[in-house]
Amino acid sequence: MGEVEKFLDASQDLLSHLATIPSDDERTEFIDQINVLLDAREEAIQKLDKTNISTHVLYNHLLELDKGINERLEKVMNVVKGDIKDLQQKKRHETSYTNPYAATQTLDGMYFDNKK
Repeated sequence: MGEVEKFLDASQDLLSHLATIPSDDERTEFIDQINVLLDAREEAIQKLDKTNISTHVLYNHLLELDKGINERLEKVMNVVKGDIKDLQQKKRHETSYTNPYAATQTLDGMYFDNKK
């Protein structure tokens, strides 16, 4: 099997893994598997640098796969960003429940004596 075919297999594996985004409970394993597949794809890319891939028969197919992978990775990243945003919002709401008057506390009406 040639280097281009190995790269094609790694790209197809990654694309098929990114087909569905799992629920919150399984997302950690999903992201770990993405990292493993991206590492395998990176190794295949590094081996491709020695050859001229732009003249290969599968070049256009590889470009389409790469575009699909980038789109799906961006969707996964947006889902993770949304989860982080929700978590930060929950933390803010939690602190407002523990100290509901924190937003109204001011230094107005206090006297500071500057003399010692």
